Amino acid sequence: MKAVVYEGPRQVSVKDVPDARIERPTDVLVRITSANICGSDLHMYEGRTDFEPGRWFGHENLGRVVEVGAGVDKVRVGDWVVLPFNISCGHCKNCERQLTNYCLTAQPEPKMAGAAYGFADMGPYGGGQAELLRVPWGDFNCLRLGEDAEQRQTDYVMLADIFPTGYHATEMAGVQPGDQTVIYGAGPVGLMAALSATIRGASKVMVVDRHPDRLRLAESIGAIAIDDSKVDPVQAVLEQTMGLGADNGCECVGYQAHEPDGQEQANLTMNRLVASVRFTGRIGNVGVFVPEDPGASDELAKQGKLAFDYGMFWFKGQHLGTGQAPVKKYNRQLRDLVAGGKAEPSFIVSHELPLDRAPDAYEHFDKRDDGWTKVVLHPEMAGAGA
Repeated sequence: MKAVVYEGPRQVSVKDVPDARIERPTDVLVRITSANICGSDLHMYEGRTDFEPGRWFGHENLGRVVEVGAGVDKVRVGDWVVLPFNISCGHCKNCERQLTNYCLTAQPEPKMAGAAYGFADMGPYGGGQAELLRVPWGDFNCLRLGEDAEQRQTDYVMLADIFPTGYHATEMAGVQPGDQTVIYGAGPVGLMAALSATIRGASKVMVVDRHPDRLRLAESIGAIAIDDSKVDPVQAVLEQTMGLGADNGCECVGYQAHEPDGQEQANLTMNRLVASVRFTGRIGNVGVFVPEDPGASDELAKQGKLAFDYGMFWFKGQHLGTGQAPVKKYNRQLRDLVAGGKAEPSFIVSHELPLDRAPDAYEHFDKRDDGWTKVVLHPEMAGAGA
């Protein structure tokens, strides 16, 4: 089968790899029809992780079931399914507590927790930026879709990761009806957090970024765009909230946060959130941070540490929730919002491309080129398509 294979920093190719296949009775085999390029793929693409050359990417996946193992009871050949990026068993202590993001069974390293498709340090599983995908514990991990699945793939594929991840940020931040919410980062996850805050009834959603195309998308769903290359974002949030600060905030950038001039500052968004959120407010952090980052320019960041404004955080009595999203906790209800016409997460999609255009797509997305806000790869699309 064809797959998007990592060759080294900023180098991917589309080549033949061994076909995904049923390996255990509980497996499901899916022919992928839509697979997103995610911002967290870029950490690996840029060589900032220990993702091994020769492996292939893809943790935001949707497709049609073509084979099921003998131990699969619910999922049927022909079903359209979207797959949570978390691979989870459904029966370990964490899964039973809905913490499928920290499954103890799917992660082979006993000192770790959590697994994913085509992702560094999250197990040996193949990714879905490929023609076929093996889904372990298929009955548990496949979310079946309705009759409109094929026509609305660009909406439903967002259920694999970024829509639930954005929603998780607002859940950890405790967004309630009437709240004023600030979101740092208007990438795909930040925009999904903005959409989720709106769904949850926030009266005012402020989104901080500096890329005009992303800020326009934030404004298209009713958010207030704050360009941190033009204004002090903390002061802008205070001005929008009578000097009190937002009720809550979401961090959707992560450890490669940087100033408008490009200088990385891993603590930038976290400290700005402490300053932007009011006393006793809550912060939800879904932007990726890592235990160590040898590629960082800052000595603390190399060790996975931040110069965090903990004194002010403590003084303000704020609360912080962190970590990857437990996608299964949210994906069914979010699917039904999409099916009912209450949410259209595909508003962020800028490009739908065949698999063989992946190297070009990665280059543009990594450079944050204007207009490249979200890329969906379609393995079955003709290679000549644009």
